[in-house]
Amino acid sequence: MAILPAIRWGAMTSVPDRDCRRGTMLEVGLRRRDTLKGVSTLALLAALKIPGAAVAAEVAKDRDAMNPAAFPPLPPYPASPRETVEDHVFGQTVADPWRWLEADVRHDAKVADWVEAQSRFAQAYLSLLPEREAFARKMRNLVDYERTGVPVVRGGKAFYRWNAGLMNQSQLLVADGDASADAKGRVLIDPNGWAHDGATALDQWAPSDDGALVAYSVQDGGSDWRRVGFLRVADGTVLADTLQWVKFSGLSWLGDDALVYSRFPEPGGSDAFHALNYNQAVWLHRIGTPQQQDRAIFSTPDFPKQMHGAEVSSDGRWLIVTSSEGTDPINAVHVARIDKGEVGTIRPLVPEIKAQWTFIDAAGDSLWFLSGEEAPRRKIVRVDLAGPEPRFATVVPQSEDTLEWAAMVGGRLVLGYLHDARSRMVLAKPDGSVVGEVGLPGPGTVAGVSGRPSDRFGYFAFSSFTAPDTVLRIDAESGVTQGWRSPRLTFDPGAYRVDQVFVPSCDGTRVPMFVIRRKDATGPVPTVLYGYGGFNISLTPWFSATRMAWLECGGAYAVANLRGGGEYGDAWHDAGRRANKQNVFDDFIAAGEWLIANGVTPKGGLAIEGRSNGGLLVGAVVNQRPDLFAAANPGVGVMDMLRFDRFTAGRYWVDDYGYPDREADWRILRAYSPYHNVHDGASYPAIIVTTADTDDRVVPGHSFKYAAALQAAAIGPKPHLIRIDTRAGHGAGKPIDKVIAEAADVYAFLAHWTGLHPAT
Repeated sequence: MAILPAIRWGAMTSVPDRDCRRGTMLEVGLRRRDTLKGVSTLALLAALKIPGAAVAAEVAKDRDAMNPAAFPPLPPYPASPRETVEDHVFGQTVADPWRWLEADVRHDAKVADWVEAQSRFAQAYLSLLPEREAFARKMRNLVDYERTGVPVVRGGKAFYRWNAGLMNQSQLLVADGDASADAKGRVLIDPNGWAHDGATALDQWAPSDDGALVAYSVQDGGSDWRRVGFLRVADGTVLADTLQWVKFSGLSWLGDDALVYSRFPEPGGSDAFHALNYNQAVWLHRIGTPQQQDRAIFSTPDFPKQMHGAEVSSDGRWLIVTSSEGTDPINAVHVARIDKGEVGTIRPLVPEIKAQWTFIDAAGDSLWFLSGEEAPRRKIVRVDLAGPEPRFATVVPQSEDTLEWAAMVGGRLVLGYLHDARSRMVLAKPDGSVVGEVGLPGPGTVAGVSGRPSDRFGYFAFSSFTAPDTVLRIDAESGVTQGWRSPRLTFDPGAYRVDQVFVPSCDGTRVPMFVIRRKDATGPVPTVLYGYGGFNISLTPWFSATRMAWLECGGAYAVANLRGGGEYGDAWHDAGRRANKQNVFDDFIAAGEWLIANGVTPKGGLAIEGRSNGGLLVGAVVNQRPDLFAAANPGVGVMDMLRFDRFTAGRYWVDDYGYPDREADWRILRAYSPYHNVHDGASYPAIIVTTADTDDRVVPGHSFKYAAALQAAAIGPKPHLIRIDTRAGHGAGKPIDKVIAEAADVYAFLAHWTGLHPAT
């Protein structure tokens, strides 16, 4: 193979001119048929167990149509009957022929039959991809390394997660004594025996201050609903106490015998997994009593949309309740003194929901918060509660970098900043005076710090695109870090390079993008571009063993830091939401064009993927620029932008998307909604939609309806499949077996359609 010139990384090379009109669809006609690249129709029909007469008919069709430029036609997709459903909104009529697919698959036989037929079709196709088994083997090998979580030290014991490598779920271990690097832990909780399919997971866990008890939440089948249990650390005995209907909640101990948590009222009937969530309240549970005796200590019945979370300061003197209504990082704050295990009067501290106030910790009558009030890149505020009225003082003003998180360890503030989507750590005194910067192993991500003001040492995880979590210990007094637990890997991180470039979007905005590939790779190679662009969420370097399989096979991987995220504070977020949402799509398209123009990937070699809000992103840009991409994977996406607020947590998303019942917002949503903008007459890339039947965050009806629309449209001969997982939810808690199975299917599909050929 010819060696091509090296890529000039970081060059601000111009991208081809393109139509930058908002929400328009570039006219892309059906050009020549794709070259023969598909799965044999005969093999697929056999895999689907199509009757012999139908097979013969399809063979005849293939024989008549076969020529070097012809694409073997797929057999017909499973039937998705249209129904006459129309909405008349703001002077427009909008058809919704597949609304019946919104019904819960667990309670609707018609939807269940459709899911079964689509799953058979997709698996028959995927089973024939020659790349599939190679990816599965490679991923299994790459996942098989020992993983240790960040320890939490309570009562002279260190608690941490641990996975031998291929365990479906990580265990919770406890080690007596401090969290020394050679501490030997014993298994305290092993969720691997909780379900035959490995899909019941240990979610949160919180040891009591004396280390005698652990509260833990259980996630079943990927649902957002949690069940909370308790166990005794000394002998592992599970207590009788059980808390139900817990969702979007922390677990915070009040002394050593009580817990504060958040829950919703029990939903009625069969709507538990689709119903909207209202009237969350903060509850207090005493160990040894049934949940029926728990006491609601904070609620807002006059404001049923508000969500409430509660935590207790590490010294046990203060209860802090934060309240919000949506996904924006803004909240109100209430506080109460705690005296001898009893919560005093809860009174407002920050009464209005208009800025971010994230509690850090307390010392005496002083509380520290990370605040966004008049600080779009965040600051640290100390609140003095010793007098009759609270006194607020900024101790760390905002800087040019975005302040993401903060902790108090050993009498120091540990501050986590983002600089061009990479982590920085700074130590400061409680009065805000800077002690110094903490040295990190390289460009990567710090995942917070575990520790308390009374602890000398804190612990944190550091990861990058080419190295998984390494747990480090920091001496808060000196700022010196040292390794605590490092994984033993089955690959060489030094064989890869990570470059950050800045891509000009169509309005001139410089959009950061990371590009990862092997150091010995030359010339354009098949590339996956990943994006999210929403909800103030920053995409910082993180490790993925399944992505590493793509890189090991010679492909490149790019991560674009699109507007709508939080990489550069509120302004960056605001520039990519509501009326500005099209900026996100423009940024992603510009990133794809840059990868082609700069020789990272050939035209015809670019695949895209994104999950949740990123699934919406993928669906929208495929509709707007189907010519740019060879393959696409929209995962668990929000695909019907006119009805997203009618299910489960969807109502919270109006902060980013707008309100479908308001005309101005509705027109913007209608213009880019993936489900409503699949256009006949364009040649679409190969698409594999992924979702799960138990996803109650973004209900699977979004993906079901979108897949039905794709399969019904005249959008070219490439396959448009939907892969539907079982008992997998939105992604959290998914067992390793399911992770590998889905990732192998997706990357085999993307590899097949971009020309990446993993060694068998």
